[in-house]
Amino acid sequence: MNTTDNQLTVKNSIRIHATSDRVWDALTNPEQTKKYMFGCETVSDWQPGSPLLWKGNHEGQDVVYVKGHIVRIEPGSFLAYTTIDPHSDIEDIPENYLTVTYDLYPEKDETILTVTQGDYRKVADGERRYREAYNEGEGWNPILEAIKQLLERV
Repeated sequence: MNTTDNQLTVKNSIRIHATSDRVWDALTNPEQTKKYMFGCETVSDWQPGSPLLWKGNHEGQDVVYVKGHIVRIEPGSFLAYTTIDPHSDIEDIPENYLTVTYDLYPEKDETILTVTQGDYRKVADGERRYREAYNEGEGWNPILEAIKQLLERV
């Protein structure tokens, strides 16, 4: 559990042997996202205020699994977006959306990618949503490991 300034957040980092441009492509290119994000591709024009959908296929049907909006974008270095599961019983109002950020820090031919998601204290059913997202201490680690493997594959 990460608590900073009375926030309840999930935060994970990983070092990837790839340039920040390649990592950025993996985070925003729908052909890449579906390789590590449970078959989901991103759909967005990547402009502040624009929708961001995570779409996949279930039994031959296109399904939106997660939706939100782009909050801030600095191509190659930073992305912030809101997110909610449209299939949950959580009311679909702005106050219940979580914010996810991707911070990319280039170091020579490597990139440190940090993902933060929260603040769960501010949303409906936040404690339960936090426990589910944190997944017994894992948080974003399985996804970050999958991105690393994708980009470091020779």
